[in-house]
Amino acid sequence: MRIRSTVARLAIPAVAIGLIVSGCSSDTSVTASNVDIGGTNDINPKDLGELREGGNLRLALTDFPATFNYLHVDGGNESTSTVIQPTMPDTFVSDAKGDLTVDHNYFTDIKLTNTNPQQVTYTINPKAVWSDGSPITWEDLRSQAQAQAGADRGYQVAAVTGFDRVAKVERGVDDRQAVVTFSKPYAEWQGQFSPLYPKAVTESPGAFNDFARNSLPLSAGPFMVGPIDRTQNRITLVRNPKWWGPAPKLDTITLSVLDHSAWLAAVQNNELDYAYMSGLELVSAAKNTPGIVVRRTPEPSFSHITFNGAPGALLSDPQLRLAISKAIDRQAIVTASQHGIVADPKPLNNHIYMMGQKGYQDNSAPSAFDPNQAAAELDALGWKLNGDVREKDGRKLVLRDVMYQQDQWVDTAKIVQQDLAKVGVKLDIQTVPGTGLFTNVIDPGNFDLAQFSWGGSVLPLSALPQIYAYDPNNLQGNKARIGSPELNAKIEETISELDPAKAIELANECDKMIWQEGYSLPLNQASGTYAVRDNLANIGAFGLASPDWTKVGFLK
Repeated sequence: MRIRSTVARLAIPAVAIGLIVSGCSSDTSVTASNVDIGGTNDINPKDLGELREGGNLRLALTDFPATFNYLHVDGGNESTSTVIQPTMPDTFVSDAKGDLTVDHNYFTDIKLTNTNPQQVTYTINPKAVWSDGSPITWEDLRSQAQAQAGADRGYQVAAVTGFDRVAKVERGVDDRQAVVTFSKPYAEWQGQFSPLYPKAVTESPGAFNDFARNSLPLSAGPFMVGPIDRTQNRITLVRNPKWWGPAPKLDTITLSVLDHSAWLAAVQNNELDYAYMSGLELVSAAKNTPGIVVRRTPEPSFSHITFNGAPGALLSDPQLRLAISKAIDRQAIVTASQHGIVADPKPLNNHIYMMGQKGYQDNSAPSAFDPNQAAAELDALGWKLNGDVREKDGRKLVLRDVMYQQDQWVDTAKIVQQDLAKVGVKLDIQTVPGTGLFTNVIDPGNFDLAQFSWGGSVLPLSALPQIYAYDPNNLQGNKARIGSPELNAKIEETISELDPAKAIELANECDKMIWQEGYSLPLNQASGTYAVRDNLANIGAFGLASPDWTKVGFLK
């Protein structure tokens, strides 16, 4: 569904990206827009006095959360993020420009109070309580910091997010203040504890795995998890009676698991109020639906093809991955996918920064499209043509490409299939329902190529240790199982750099190394196009901004 805080530390893998689609319509009223992120958003801003009290906002999920613990390796994905975002504390919020301010609902102040050693002091709002009425205290921060740094102690974390650099978390002037001291600098400290979970979730590996596995017993947002209907695959969020902040306008938010192919029809049949739309035909159809308006703002998410480079995998050789990369025409994919939606579509040429974001530069030369060079490199690697398919040591070069069961993903895969066939590589396309795609297929490494999306952040360096650092004993978000000690060292240097300009330089050095190892092929950046009911306010295409769930509602 894509509603989430862009300050969240985890780079979120998403299955229904709403980015890739082939085909176009000759009769549309959609105007192509720029894809550069930052500066604006499109949410129909209205004063609270113009909104009516109550109402149910109906949203879609691509799959049912495997756990409500977003910090867990099974929970660090788009669906879990969508469910918990209105229910859990954040440290900072972002505006449309990507500028951060403290979320005063939860913290009165968060300051970098020392740099040698680095220290951050969190002063908790004295009104802030968990949904059982117990206060949010420094112990919740200490427990979460210990859990997220504790992969070696049995915590199955989705990402360590700098907590491996935390030396200690101590009580400040009282229970409502936490002082975090780092053992070594961490550049993106502003993204830590977003979201914050109660210590009941993080106090032990068992609790971390099981406490929020099937529900979310404790939360602290304007909404809380209410009825869960697993038969209907539906989760209802209700108002939190212990909420101390501005009262939300909505009564409930209903999230239903629905195949992405059915989202447009559900919007048209008045079964959904808000849904991401992909491609010119779907956007045009949504725009022409009575009672629906299309809202658009580019956002920090991108689609990609990730290679499986695990030891023993067919694509374990980086030179083979690069040869195959050179055979794939990313420009053709992006032109087909964003025709009519984005003016002058271009492939994303950076794994860390989005187009329009400070720090973006094109580092994609190692994978530049050149099918003749690709064929020559395959020959040099010993993969010789035998009929239509190359072979080496009796093994055919047949790759399995897995993806969410969505026509748009398959359309992209077919372009890749045609490109690879021209150089003697066979591609088998395998679609998987959203539920289980990561836990059953991608996370165990049961693929050669995998197509999905990463949802990014205004704090992009967080993706480096989460996705691109490689530790075989703690993969975090490294779905490719690709990396090197040299890249790990460069990532370490980057996220230790407190000078933003120097950190950008180092991050691009990392990105060049990521391209050179043939980790993945970024495709296109999200145009951020949503179908929204026209009587909804303060919701739509948020871009870099954080949603304020107390302000979302229906017009009078």
